[in-house]
Amino acid sequence: MANRSEFLDFPSRSAPGHKHGTFNMNMHAIAESNELPDGTETPHAAEPIGKKHRIRKRLLLLLVGVAALAGGGWWTYETYFTANVVATENAYTAVEIAHVTPLVDGPVAKVLVVETQAVTVGQILLRLDDTDAQLALAGALADHGRAERHVRQLFATVESMASVVDGRSADIASAEADVTRARVDLEKAELDASRYRQLAISGATSKEMLSNIETALKIARASLQQAIARLEASRAARVAAIGTREASAVLIAETNVENHPEVRAAQVKLDQARLNLERTTIRAPVAGIVAQRNVEVGERVQPGQRLMAVVPIERIHVNANFKEGQLSGVAPGQTVHLVSDLYGDEVVYDGRVTGFSGGSGSAFAAIPAQNATGN
Repeated sequence: MANRSEFLDFPSRSAPGHKHGTFNMNMHAIAESNELPDGTETPHAAEPIGKKHRIRKRLLLLLVGVAALAGGGWWTYETYFTANVVATENAYTAVEIAHVTPLVDGPVAKVLVVETQAVTVGQILLRLDDTDAQLALAGALADHGRAERHVRQLFATVESMASVVDGRSADIASAEADVTRARVDLEKAELDASRYRQLAISGATSKEMLSNIETALKIARASLQQAIARLEASRAARVAAIGTREASAVLIAETNVENHPEVRAAQVKLDQARLNLERTTIRAPVAGIVAQRNVEVGERVQPGQRLMAVVPIERIHVNANFKEGQLSGVAPGQTVHLVSDLYGDEVVYDGRVTGFSGGSGSAFAAIPAQNATGN
C-alpha cells in the first residue's frame, strides 16, 4: 500500500515543467513494466478495474438471460398450459344440512348426543316421553277390534237375512193357503146361509138354526179377511227382509273383513298411533356431525321445532363464483383443483364441475341489478 500510495503521489513530486501527457505515458509504461525506477516490482493497478468490469458485464448478461428465460417460460406456460384454465378465490364450501325436528309433541326424556359428536344414519339422538303415544295406541287397537267385529256382523247379517227371506217366502205360501181355505169356507157358509134362508121362509128350519148359519157366514168372511191380512203381512215381511239383506250386502260388496273400508280406516288410525309412538324416538337422518343443539331434558317440544342439525361432511361441495367471461369454456365434468385456506397450497383437492346455478348472484339478490352483470 505504501508503494501504491507513493506511486499515486508521484506527480506531486515531479519536476516543474513536466506535462501531464508525458507523465501519463511514463506512468503507463512503468505500470506495464511492473517495475519501479529502483528496479523493484509494483502492484498491477489496472487489472482489478478491468476484472470488475468483466464481472459486472457477466452478471448483467446473466441477469438479462435469466429475465429472458423467465419471460419466455411465463409466456409458454400462459400460452400452452393455462390458456384454458380459469381461477377464482371467491369460493366457499357448502353442504345440505339436515335439520332435526320432531314430528310429534311431547316432553324430552333423554338427549343422547352433544355438539361436534359424529353420528351415523339411524342413530338415536333423543327420546320423547311416550306415555301419551302408548295410550293412543291402546285406543286405536280397541277401535280396530270393534271395527272388525262390526264388519263380521255385517257378513253374518247378509247370510242370516238370506234365511229370513226364505222363511218369509214360506210364510207367504202358508198365508196364501189360509186365504184359499178361508175363501172355501166363506163360499160354503154363503151357500148354507142361502139354503137355510129358503128353508126358513117355508118354515122347514128354525130361526135359531138360521141365526147360527148367518153367524158362521160372518165368521167365514172375517176369517178370509184375516187370512188376506196375514198374506199381505208375510209379503211385506219378505220385502223388508230382502231390503235388509241388500242393504247389508251393499256394505260388504266386493270386500272382505280385512280390506273393508271400516276396518281399513281403523287400521290407518292404528298405524298412525304406532308411527307416533315410533316418532318419540328421534334418529339421525344422515351421517355427519351434530351442530347447533338447542334442546334439553324436560323441555316440551312441538312438531317442526328445530332441535339440532346434522352436517353430512362427506357430502360437502364447493360453490365457486366466476365472472361471466370466465365461463365460456367451462362445462360439467371438467377437472377442478382446489386449495383450502385451512391447509394452504400443500394440500390440493381434485374435483369435477357438477353444474351451474340457475341464475347469477345478482338475479337472486334482494334488490337485483338491472343489468346482466354478476357472478
